[in-house]
Amino acid sequence: MNFDDYRGTWVFMEVKDGAIASVSLELLGAGRQLADKRSSELAGVLIGDGVTSLAQEVIEYGADVVYVYDAPIYKHYRTETYMKALLACVEKFKPEILLYGATSTGKDLASAVATDLPTGLTADTTQLDVEEDTGLLLASRPAFGGNIMATILCKKYRPQMATVRPKVVRALPRDKERTGVIFEESIPIHEDDIRTKVLEIVRNTIQTVRISEADIIVSGGKGMGSAAGFQLIHKLAEVLGGAVGASRDVVEAGWVGHHHQVGQTGVTVTPKIYFAIGISGAIQHIVGMQNSGLIIAINKDPNALIFQSCHYGIVGDAFEIIPLLIEQFRGALGKPALAT
Repeated sequence: MNFDDYRGTWVFMEVKDGAIASVSLELLGAGRQLADKRSSELAGVLIGDGVTSLAQEVIEYGADVVYVYDAPIYKHYRTETYMKALLACVEKFKPEILLYGATSTGKDLASAVATDLPTGLTADTTQLDVEEDTGLLLASRPAFGGNIMATILCKKYRPQMATVRPKVVRALPRDKERTGVIFEESIPIHEDDIRTKVLEIVRNTIQTVRISEADIIVSGGKGMGSAAGFQLIHKLAEVLGGAVGASRDVVEAGWVGHHHQVGQTGVTVTPKIYFAIGISGAIQHIVGMQNSGLIIAINKDPNALIFQSCHYGIVGDAFEIIPLLIEQFRGALGKPALAT
C-alpha cells in the first residue's frame, strides 16, 4: 500500500433530526489539530437527505472540505446505504485518517466500513494524536478493564480509523467567516438494491437523565454505603439543579439506573462542576469525567486515588459533609431550609 496516496483527516458528520450531532463537531476540533500537525486538509463527510444546507456549518467548525451525499435514499440511517456512500468517497479521495463518533450510528458504520476496507478500527478512543513525520495515528483507549491506557496503531494500512467517545475532545468556536470547498458527490444506488427497509420510526418517549449535557453533576460511589445513603447524592444534586452521576459499583448494586453511570462503560461527561463523593478514583471512572471544568472530591480515605484527579479535595465523612453543603448552598441560592 502506497501511503503517499493517502492525505488528510476526515470526520463522519452524524446528523440527527436535521442537525449535526455534537460529537461530530467535537471531532472537527480534534481533527483540526491532527490535520494541522500533518499540514493537510480536514474534511467532513455529510450523508443524508437535505443535508447540503449543513455543509457550511461543518466548515465554520473547522473543516476545509466537505463531501456531501444528499439524496432521499439516505433519509434514514441504514448501514448498507451509508456504507456504500462512505466507501465510494474513501476510494475516490483517500483519507489518511477517518474518525467517527462512538455513538450507536458511528460504531455501526465504522465497523461495517472496516470489514470492507483493508484496514483496522480502534473503538471507543478517548485520546488522539498523530506522529508529525509518519502520519501514524496514536489512538488511545482504556484496556484490560480500564486498568491501563493502551495506544493502538495501524502501521500497515490506510485509512486509519477510530471511533471517539463523546465529550472527550472539545469543539472549536464557530467561525462564520471561515471558507472552504464543498463537493456534492453521488453514486448509483437504488432502493431496490437495498435489503433493509425502514417501515416505521418509533421514538422512545421515556424521560431519562441526560448527564452528558448537565453543567453540574453530583456523583456518588460505594462509599455512600447503601441505596438509602445514596439519597444524599440526589438531595445535593437537587439543591444545585444538577444531575446525578454514579460509579459502576453503584449501578451494579442497583442503587441507580445505568444511565447515571459515569466512566469507561458508562457516559463521558464534561460539566462545569463535578462532585465525586465516596468514589475511589479508579481509572474506569476517571476517564469518564477527567475533562470536567472543576472537580471536587469528598472521601474519608486521604490516600484515595480520586484526590490525584481533582481540583479540590475534602477528606472526611460524606454523611457529615453533604448536609453541611446542602445547608450552605440552600442559603446561598435563596432556597428555604429543609424542615427538621
